[in-house]
Amino acid sequence: MDGTVLDTESLTLVTGATQGIGAAIARRFARAGARLAINDRTTSPAMDTIVREVGGVAAPADVADRSRVAAMVHRLTEQSGPIGTLVCNAAYMSMSPFLEHPLDDWWKIVDTNLTGTFHLIQEVLPSMRALGVGRIVVVSSYWGVIGWPDATAYAASKAGLVALVKTLGRELAPEGIIVNGIAPGVTSTPQLEVDAAASGRSVAEIEELYARGIPAGRVAQPDEIAAGVAFLADRRMGAMVGTVLQVNGGEVRGRV
Repeated sequence: MDGTVLDTESLTLVTGATQGIGAAIARRFARAGARLAINDRTTSPAMDTIVREVGGVAAPADVADRSRVAAMVHRLTEQSGPIGTLVCNAAYMSMSPFLEHPLDDWWKIVDTNLTGTFHLIQEVLPSMRALGVGRIVVVSSYWGVIGWPDATAYAASKAGLVALVKTLGRELAPEGIIVNGIAPGVTSTPQLEVDAAASGRSVAEIEELYARGIPAGRVAQPDEIAAGVAFLADRRMGAMVGTVLQVNGGEVRGRV
């Protein structure tokens, strides 16, 4: 236990939870006593490992596919009870100069990151409304706040999540369903392999390059992002609504 007061009775669904930030979130929530459903696009040894580690249930589904999300949520609620906490972390990223970005890849990024979050929240809301309370935490990115060269689709999709958090925060708070977001800065996860490949560097070299522009002098660790997500999901944090918490080592200090 780390002092965080999370929902330990209803189910917590964490998407994109088999590696990186998602896996760190699942572990953090498990330590606080949460009952977890672990999502990724498909079943895999990585999913089996994290499910066993946190004592959760597997919830495979491509969040970009509305029918699969609906089936996943229905199965979870039928077998494990209502979902009271949702962490929308599933994401896809590729990098390309703007004029060279293939249209189908643009839509894959937007459909996974932004539309997938829309699907998840719409499907989970009936559970939360039945409970009369809920917590939704959306994982955006500081690239959705400041933009980034060669990551137009990713940054645009993450900027859309910022607006979604602010809008749903206003809409759902009167029902006791609290929506907030987090915008991680550069974090040491497998996603950095995309950045490294695009720049022709190793992962270690791209981490060092990014660290030079961060006041803290280093990239973030997944556990630090997970701590921020747990803070936003804390049942005592009912007055924080529609906020996007920035965790980026001081690189971006503006208010979002």
